[in-house]
Amino acid sequence: MTLRKWQSECADLALKKYTSNHPHFLCQASPGAGKTRMAAEVVTRLFNAGLIDFVWCFSPSNITADNIRDTMEKRTQRPFHGLIGADGGSFTYQGMQSLNSEIRALLKSHRVFVIFDEIHHCAGTTPENANAWGEGILSNIKQQAAYTLALTGTPWRSDKLPIALAEYKDTNDHIVCDYIYGLADAIKDKVCRVPQIVITDNNDITIQENDKDAETFGSFSELLEETSCPYQKVIENETVMRHIVTQANIKLTQIRQINPCAGGLVVASSVEHAVRMLNILRNELNEPAVIATYKENEPTTIINDFKVSSTPWIVSVGMISEGTDIPRLQVCCHLTRIKTELNFRQVLGRPLRITDSPNQEAYLFMPAEQKLIDYALRVEEDIPDENAVVRFEKSKGPISIKNSLDTENTEFEASSPVGHTLQCGYEIASRPIDSLPPKNVPSVLTQVYEATLNVYGQFRQEILAVSVSPFE
Repeated sequence: MTLRKWQSECADLALKKYTSNHPHFLCQASPGAGKTRMAAEVVTRLFNAGLIDFVWCFSPSNITADNIRDTMEKRTQRPFHGLIGADGGSFTYQGMQSLNSEIRALLKSHRVFVIFDEIHHCAGTTPENANAWGEGILSNIKQQAAYTLALTGTPWRSDKLPIALAEYKDTNDHIVCDYIYGLADAIKDKVCRVPQIVITDNNDITIQENDKDAETFGSFSELLEETSCPYQKVIENETVMRHIVTQANIKLTQIRQINPCAGGLVVASSVEHAVRMLNILRNELNEPAVIATYKENEPTTIINDFKVSSTPWIVSVGMISEGTDIPRLQVCCHLTRIKTELNFRQVLGRPLRITDSPNQEAYLFMPAEQKLIDYALRVEEDIPDENAVVRFEKSKGPISIKNSLDTENTEFEASSPVGHTLQCGYEIASRPIDSLPPKNVPSVLTQVYEATLNVYGQFRQEILAVSVSPFE
């Protein structure tokens, strides 16, 4: 496989640093850019130069570990099963503790190259202030490894803790990377797709708490800022789920007319939430869909089967995230209650990997929660050569539903109003919400506990995208 320009440059720079008596290298590259392939090239060159005897690879999930193992074996033509006779092994960070004695023994007797995928999961500057994964690196590997290669697509942590093996500039928490290949670079090189972020809001929301008078709100952000209603209850509202999943399915159906194998991912907040959206896809939209959660038998097999199938949709809670390579994904729904920028970037990265299909659109659908909007605008800033376009879609008829607002598993976070400023143009979309396929569901469902949330018509969507596609 021919190396991309950035992969060759990064591998060259890593070898130069290693041979200059600097054992640690940190690479930041956009999700979908091919970090593992670059790492395999570095491994091959180190073996060929006679500089290493063995390779350890660590990553957050079994699926990612398996992908790394396959890539390493394909490029190096060496066994990476981690057993006797192998030249390397690929494991999860969870398994690092059980391997500590083997790691220590091998590091003492051999020149070991250690690769850390998605290093931002590992925090700490010393074993005393590190998290569990970071402590294993700092205590057993950092000083003993011949060389290390740390990889990340999102070089920060939501808890603001320092990333293990990373260096920071001054005191402004700015991470110092040896090589950076950002989203703008990947789009320019036609390595990643141009993301289009669909922001969905509603201008007629009422909430009824106990015996209080009903309150009406003109946006999700207004609701979240002025009441104790948690964001989780917005994404779990039947009307909101149905609307966002339906709109995403319309887009995926359009893409599949050109790319028949294109797929969609719904990221849910819980297993129950995932099952409800699976039912919307299967029973209301009549779309084939599978679900992958920890409650399923062999969820890894489900994900791997989906990867090579033509099934339109997969619903998951957190099993399909960073490092999970499903290139045929082109549409995602961000319906998880996790609102960190790290998670947002990871979900956004799922549909960005370029394929050889004729259509290379990539869509992320999400509610208009202010933190998520801010993250979306920062993605726009990452692509400075492009101009953003926002398109609103409004419904004609009212849509209402009643749903509980119990206090179980809630997040009481305040959000800023949705009134942000975008330097962009506006255009009214031609397809109103009431022109969607009919649904065999009642217009009002009642399940009242401590409060009642009503979401009425006038959904509107903003599509944050780039106006000039490099693929045209």
